[in-house]
Amino acid sequence: MKQRQASARPGPSYKIRPGKSGSAKNKSALAERCKLAAASEPAKSRAGTAHEESRERGALLVEEGVCVILLQPREKLTFFGKCVLTCLYGSVKVLGLTINSNEISYELFSPKTHAPLAIEALKQKKTCKKSKEIRMEARQLLRGYLSLDCRRAVMANFKSSCSILLLERLEDTTVNYILSHPEYSSIFGADLKHTPAVSDPVLRSIGVHSCDPEAAVTMSAEVVSAAQQLVSACLEEDNGCPIILICGPKNVGKSTFSRYLINQVLQHIPCIDYLDCDPGQTEFTPPGCISLLRITKPVLGPPYTQQRDPHKMVYFGEVSCEENLERLLESVKYVMTSYKREQPLIINTMGWVRGFGLLLLIDLIHLLSPSHIVQMAIKDKNAIEPLTPEYVRSSTGLMTKGQSQAQCRSLDLSDEEGQEDSYHSYYKASRGYDLIQIESSFSGAGDTKNIPCHNWILRDLAMLGYISKLQQFDPDQIIPLNALLPYEVPFNAVAVRVIHADVAPSHIMYSANASWVGLCHILDDIRSQDSGPVLLTQTPICDCLGFGIVRGVNMTKKVYHILTPLPPETLRQVNCLLIGSVSIPHSVFKHQPGVQGDVPYVTTEYDFSIYGSGKMKLKKHLRRREHQ
Repeated sequence: MKQRQASARPGPSYKIRPGKSGSAKNKSALAERCKLAAASEPAKSRAGTAHEESRERGALLVEEGVCVILLQPREKLTFFGKCVLTCLYGSVKVLGLTINSNEISYELFSPKTHAPLAIEALKQKKTCKKSKEIRMEARQLLRGYLSLDCRRAVMANFKSSCSILLLERLEDTTVNYILSHPEYSSIFGADLKHTPAVSDPVLRSIGVHSCDPEAAVTMSAEVVSAAQQLVSACLEEDNGCPIILICGPKNVGKSTFSRYLINQVLQHIPCIDYLDCDPGQTEFTPPGCISLLRITKPVLGPPYTQQRDPHKMVYFGEVSCEENLERLLESVKYVMTSYKREQPLIINTMGWVRGFGLLLLIDLIHLLSPSHIVQMAIKDKNAIEPLTPEYVRSSTGLMTKGQSQAQCRSLDLSDEEGQEDSYHSYYKASRGYDLIQIESSFSGAGDTKNIPCHNWILRDLAMLGYISKLQQFDPDQIIPLNALLPYEVPFNAVAVRVIHADVAPSHIMYSANASWVGLCHILDDIRSQDSGPVLLTQTPICDCLGFGIVRGVNMTKKVYHILTPLPPETLRQVNCLLIGSVSIPHSVFKHQPGVQGDVPYVTTEYDFSIYGSGKMKLKKHLRRREHQ
């Protein structure tokens, strides 16, 4: 079996072969085994036994952690778990991505926190080749991967219409770190509710647990048609690169549609930009962020397995914008200035589409001027008004006015009000956009009570996915956070601001200790001759370069102790720490190996009746003149 090609998964990863550690010694030993297999060495007896046990299913064990499976056209393998997929012959589709033979390997993540992924075999194109020629071609493709006995077993069940897949056990640093926390140790295991009575032991041995195909992520004909229309717009570029805004209420499939669309578009162009305007359910960053990213790799897993470095990011600091709508819009505007319209753009929005949420959505449309809007709704339930160009053009948002009002009051504008950059300026009608309406008809659409996992759990998992970057020092071992060496940051080298609450200056250090902080860069010179902390009186809209954990505050040396995966060259640019309502996952505090006695920062004795035990909520809704 030859060394598989580099995976399509982005970011730093350690290629750990199935069933082995990532050490050089083990990799060298495995390489020798691969050469022997390619030289047609007889397969081991345990592999031959597995051939007989799973012949009807089509899953054949090649070696420990590696198997081959055959799928007929339109046959699906729906599963929970994780694996590396290589298509050896034919073609398959996974979440909108078509994978052909002789392509790179892809890492698939299908945890129980989301609907399971499905690998669907596609129908082969008609060919003039004879059956014998097709079999010889397939055998040649298998030769570099499988031993002679394995090739014979596969070809015994081979038909010219089928696809041949190589599935390998996936050892991933991010997932391994998440699984090291007891609360999440089984998220990639079998789901008893959807697992068939008889499951394939070979697939289980590589971490793939087959389940009911009806539970899989499926796309309706309406969704497929909408995606094809948008892909065509991305390729044609008749009016420049399209800007696609996706909106709709909670739990209607916005994120799934975004991933599907990204995978479809990346089959035709090398990259696509993504603007995430939902701080509560971010797709590629930790929660509480507004970010712009350039996506070059397919998305074949949930957000916490797909953490990526943004092109530009603002740390909003809260998972809900309800208490500070103006700052959200300012953050979106700041991030959007980095978009040069050289690639298509997909915009992810929140599921808050009623009341102030609808007004906020109208503001975003006015601000971002999309060329296409995908409005997703719940079938057979009350939906919001269709967001037609005429409706949006005449509608007033929180901070922008409709076209009719602009015409009535254009003569009364002062110079300051008339500035094009101001949010308080009146909305100018654009060239319009195409509205695509989709009805979500999957079971449980719009019902937040039936979601497989609570949002706060997904946010914690996304943060653990980011924290796992600290494990880059030793891929073979999980190092507890309390065993990592933090950076020392002098008080007077960075400014500090608590975003979500008013905190007395004397209590700032208490807020900073054991907190999740945005590591930001502001343009102001904040260095002080005084050795004390530098406190900001207002929350800046600035670049967020990454995140860290304030492990401790040394009041004697006047330094913060910060854990962060950011490299030193990036840390030199950090001069501001932003503290929001996004807190470190509880599992991090509860899982502190080596601690004897009381666990730091963990207590069962807490009284919310004590003055100051909870944060004061501030309502910062803007009141427009029309509503006063």
